[in-house]
Amino acid sequence: MESPDLRIFQAVAREGSITRAATKLGYVQSNVTARIQQLESELGTVLFFRHNRGMTLSSSGKALLAYADKIVGLLDEAAQALSSSSEPSGPLMIGSTQTAAAVRLPPIFVDYYKDHPHVQLSLTTGNTQMLMEKVLHYELDGAFIGCRCEHPELQSVPAFLEEVVIASHSAIETLEEAMKKPILVYCEGCSYRELLERWLQESGHTQSVKMEFGTLEAIIGGISAGLGISLLPRSVIVRQEADGLIRAHALPDSVNRMPTEFITRKDSFVSSALQAFIQTLPTARETAAGPV
Repeated sequence: MESPDLRIFQAVAREGSITRAATKLGYVQSNVTARIQQLESELGTVLFFRHNRGMTLSSSGKALLAYADKIVGLLDEAAQALSSSSEPSGPLMIGSTQTAAAVRLPPIFVDYYKDHPHVQLSLTTGNTQMLMEKVLHYELDGAFIGCRCEHPELQSVPAFLEEVVIASHSAIETLEEAMKKPILVYCEGCSYRELLERWLQESGHTQSVKMEFGTLEAIIGGISAGLGISLLPRSVIVRQEADGLIRAHALPDSVNRMPTEFITRKDSFVSSALQAFIQTLPTARETAAGPV
């Protein structure tokens, strides 16, 4: 079992399809199929169930994927450590929730790139659950998530503390009136959705009409058009609020703050590029400066 075989296995497991994995890896499909069959023959077990929709991991495949993530991650980390220099350079893969990416990250990225032009920054957006999985699987060097991190394999540093509000069309004057409207949310795994659903349950609101959207822009557009309401950081609707398109309704103190934390694996090598990025975060600068 060689590391290239594990990388191919990882790709098929993640993509759920030989065709998509081959495209992602830049291989011909027959080569990927042969390598998976060879791996199954070598291990003496079925790694995938084949069906019309693609391929699904068997129990043996799930067990191998956990080892493959660790092995391939450590190999990449070793190469990175041996080639690392004091001058930040090379790729740096960062993940973020859409809300943080929309408002908080652009100035941080601008300052970072100005100081470290040899680093190739990339940004992946998604919900908190997805981002944590990608960091755990070594697919991201670090990520901004919309909650406090309690996973045993991850460590975190505070990044931002957001004020969250109920955002509605500007014609809706009270929170009580707003809560009668449909709820516009991201998919499952979004920390803002989880906070909203928990608050609705605890406060006795019975609104059950939910509409799922894939982007922050779509949710804000729906709110502006009067389609429904959502729980969002106040920082992402400042412009729409100033233009009279959206009204922000304050929430009780017990639920009106949401932390954003930057997570990394506890056991990962911290490259000079990643270390420099962490030092650009507002909380890192405040710590370095000391109390004011």
